[in-house]
Amino acid sequence: MRYSRRRLNRTLLLRQHLLERVAMAPDAMVRHLVGLQAQEALPPYLSLAARLTELDPYDVSAAIEDGRLVRVLSLRDTVHLHLPEDAVTLPVWAAPVRERELKASQTIGTAREVDRDAFSAAVHELLADGPLPQRRLGAALAERFPSYTATQLGQVARVSEVLAQLPPRGCWKPTGSTAVVYDLAEHWTGLPLAEPDVPELVRRYLRAFGPGTAADVTAWSGITRLGPVVKAMDDLEVHEDEDGKVLYDVTDAPVAEEDAPAPVRLFGTYDNLWLSHAARDRVMAPEHRRLWMGLNGAQAMSIHVDGWFAGLWRIEEGRVLIVELVRELSRSERAGLEEEIGRVEAVLAH
Repeated sequence: MRYSRRRLNRTLLLRQHLLERVAMAPDAMVRHLVGLQAQEALPPYLSLAARLTELDPYDVSAAIEDGRLVRVLSLRDTVHLHLPEDAVTLPVWAAPVRERELKASQTIGTAREVDRDAFSAAVHELLADGPLPQRRLGAALAERFPSYTATQLGQVARVSEVLAQLPPRGCWKPTGSTAVVYDLAEHWTGLPLAEPDVPELVRRYLRAFGPGTAADVTAWSGITRLGPVVKAMDDLEVHEDEDGKVLYDVTDAPVAEEDAPAPVRLFGTYDNLWLSHAARDRVMAPEHRRLWMGLNGAQAMSIHVDGWFAGLWRIEEGRVLIVELVRELSRSERAGLEEEIGRVEAVLAH
């Protein structure tokens, strides 16, 4: 099949459950999407609200509290919300991404030279009796490795070990401190760290984000040299985009019609939707990328109309404030935007 840009857009939205909301448990959606970007606390809730017919954010919060959902540094070296079985495998696969940060981070500095075996043993010993706040973990490590600061060593631990961020971090409207508290992911989940089945991860990616290229899987994961892995998977279908670029796909994934209607959606600061392809032009015109992306990250949260990036929004006093639109909306599109604003404000009011 030759995919037009519009069919790729609609197919992505279909597989992301963004053409029509679905009745699904939040953890099932998190599994389908292979995790939710969760560098900030709110975006995972907005991601789920955009895809599910019903969402009580306290249900998601309860899943974080009892360990059914886990916050951990994984894909692209960013915090994601994962099911436990993904929380102990995806970070292992993504270790090379964290190693790149270890070598480049100015915060870590000379502490990257610490004896890694001794350091890992120290982290495991310090967390053997239970979780510790990041500051206390860093301070305890500095007593053992006095050549480096507590801040440096805390960052080394964050990057070099697979650590779960414990609640109330990431919970819905928590009371008290939300400072980072760490536990070893294998302790928190009760599951051993393990290498994942990489071809199966590629299949899961394609079911949620495909069809795509090996470069797309790299953009999603941060892992390089995936071309040979994808090409060796003889169970994948091979297609082309309108420029003749080869696209891979699983055989049982749905394909959308080009004229499928795409309703208005409001997303958080970062959503898997536009962080998971080598080019973000599946959902955003190239000339709009600078509007969304400032010098230090996203300028605000995004509005998508008819399947494409259409503007920015933010929250003020629990209400949705439209910051900017990139084009005039039709009467029906404005009605759709107002309806979506109402849904999001209802979630925020919980």
